[in-house]
Amino acid sequence: MNRIKEVLEERGIKQTWLAERLGKSFSIVNAYVCNRRQPSLELLFEIARILEIDVKELIKSKK
Repeated sequence: MNRIKEVLEERGIKQTWLAERLGKSFSIVNAYVCNRRQPSLELLFEIARILEIDVKELIKSKK
């Protein structure tokens, strides 16, 4: 599971903004944000770079 949604909300960033920066469709980014799909490791690092956050902050344990 990922914390993309939480990070976007904390920073007041819209999913559409992230989709534009990634060059992905809104529906794909929305699937990542809602944890219906998980981004590849490479894409997760790209999301972290765009959000200026450590990639570890985007991952949460299933505990």
